[in-house]
Amino acid sequence: MPTHKLDPTKWVDKYSDYLFNYAIVRVNDREVANDLISETFLAGLNSKDNFEGRATERTWLISILKRKIIDYYRKINSIKGQAEVRINYSDSENNGDWMEEQVADAFDRTAEDEMENNELGMAILECLDQINEKHAAIFKMKTIDEADTEAVCKEFNISPSNLWVIIHRARTALAACLEKNWF
Repeated sequence: MPTHKLDPTKWVDKYSDYLFNYAIVRVNDREVANDLISETFLAGLNSKDNFEGRATERTWLISILKRKIIDYYRKINSIKGQAEVRINYSDSENNGDWMEEQVADAFDRTAEDEMENNELGMAILECLDQINEKHAAIFKMKTIDEADTEAVCKEFNISPSNLWVIIHRARTALAACLEKNWF
């Protein structure tokens, strides 16, 4: 049984500040937040006949705003993902379509790319020699040799959380060294 009623004439006065605070934290852009709130009010007006009264006006408007925020991020991500290609396929056993990202061909490298990769690899190794010896050894084992966390922790007698702190410190030191010596 519906216990809550809608009064769209009071939405802006009653809920716009609350909705703005909710939106700005999630999108971090005043203009976008205001646009989303306007879209929320409009969607609320267009679907007011669907309001069942089981939630308060504010809760109902927030649920609409949440969907608007999700749609906003989907739109941004679809714009970023315009390198995607839809591929239709058909063979003797299957047919359908695949969404495939357009990525660089790993075999399509120039001599310059190869030289730059070799230089970067050498710079990383040189920087590993300059950072804390234990951090470098742990970083190499975990990141370069791709050992699992348990094996690294057992080898160096450290906890998993300590491992991640050391990896972070090694990455930070490597980044600083590369910034100074390679870039």
